[in-house]
Amino acid sequence: MTDWTTDAADAIERAVALARDRTVEPVRAATKAAVYGLLAALLVLPAAVLALAGVFRGLVELYQGEVWAAWCTLGGIFVLLGGFLWAKRNA
Repeated sequence: MTDWTTDAADAIERAVALARDRTVEPVRAATKAAVYGLLAALLVLPAAVLALAGVFRGLVELYQGEVWAAWCTLGGIFVLLGGFLWAKRNA
């Protein structure tokens, strides 16, 4: 004959573990994804801005001080990139 106290304790432990697996674990995974995504955004966004500023300065030096040419070059690149992404939006 089994001890009903250990059976009851095991049943409670299984119920608590099941509730934790269905509630806490998905929230923990979502929170982890949100934190890592925010961290990545906070690192990548300033790096992209600084890289773009460096590319602009490099283009100004390449064009021997002609700032308008650097603006036109970067503008053309962004227009072409935007056109490509616009064409791919429904694909």
